[in-house]
Amino acid sequence: MNRKHDGASISFQPRIRRGAFFEACWDYGCRNFSVYNRTYISSTFSNPVDEYWHVINHVSLWPVMGERQIEISGDDAEKFVQYITCRDISNCSVNQCKYALLLNNEGGIICDPILLRLEENKFWISTSDCDLELWIKGVQINSGFNVQIKDANVSLLQIQGPKSSALLTKMFGFEITKLKYYWLKKIKFKDINLIISRTGWSGELGYEIYLSDYSKGSYIFNKIVELGNEFSLKVGSVNQARRIESGILSWGVDMSQNENPFEVGLGRLVESKTEDEFIGKKAIQKLSKMEQKKVLVGIKLNSENFLNNETFWNIIKEQKIIGKLTSVSYSPRLEYNIGLGLVETKFSDIGTKFNIEAYDELVNSEIVPLPFMKKKQMVNAEDLARKFYSS
Repeated sequence: MNRKHDGASISFQPRIRRGAFFEACWDYGCRNFSVYNRTYISSTFSNPVDEYWHVINHVSLWPVMGERQIEISGDDAEKFVQYITCRDISNCSVNQCKYALLLNNEGGIICDPILLRLEENKFWISTSDCDLELWIKGVQINSGFNVQIKDANVSLLQIQGPKSSALLTKMFGFEITKLKYYWLKKIKFKDINLIISRTGWSGELGYEIYLSDYSKGSYIFNKIVELGNEFSLKVGSVNQARRIESGILSWGVDMSQNENPFEVGLGRLVESKTEDEFIGKKAIQKLSKMEQKKVLVGIKLNSENFLNNETFWNIIKEQKIIGKLTSVSYSPRLEYNIGLGLVETKFSDIGTKFNIEAYDELVNSEIVPLPFMKKKQMVNAEDLARKFYSS
């Protein structure tokens, strides 16, 4: 069986970055941290269930300082970004964002960043927890592309929940509610330059705020909390249960270089018909025509305990390991444990039952449809702003 490591702690070190909102997180009571992209990130401020209900019903402020921005600029920026991703960049406009996959030569997923096109020849790649900056610089060395690559040293906040557009309206006016899903806007707040994108990791209506001026971190954080009091804002952290409900995948957990896009349900992001070359194109075209050996599925776990895994848990059927559970959390609305896992394709039908090797128990489980609950990002932001805020 798997072993829990209760009572674990983390020590602060100078080699790990703190991000512009670290001190504000500490001031607002966060004492649980982990490391993401060599940066300290807050794990929880209160408890995951309370934070879950808050992002469902109100508005939450999530400091996500580990979400680093790799800046690619220069005359060949568009060509180079196209070379490292299987998305079609030719139809990505300035101020548009795209969820993208970066592949290795075998078609495995190197990373699944958000691409932000800030200018014609300037992109940010908002990376998940991997050494993407070094990989991109390694690709560029002998590529012949004229680009400059650096960490943009940007810190992020996510404002998520049904009242998020009302809070941003109070800060910037009703014009911000016209920002479309997966688009960004350059804006000022008290003469501080910010970038806001209508993106996030909650499955709810939400936005991300990008701050380049490190020295303004605590000021911006505190002002958002102050302005958010009207909307019952609470500070929290990215919520595991809500992202699993929405079928939002976590790189390094639910997918990695050992999985290709078709195995994890992201084949729609492979735009291999483009005439441009990209890393892994030949491999991914071949994989697209093959039956996959394993696939990602949604799982209902029938346990009376609230489950949360530290490691991958074996999925067992007829005394044989047929896959691994990658993510799990208790869903307060569904009132049972839900998870994501990779299983052999022949065992992936809805309703297939098996056991999962958890902490001190074998959990009877079954495959259920994904997503567990639909995302709400496409709701009308202006209507919600007018519902919750009148200037």
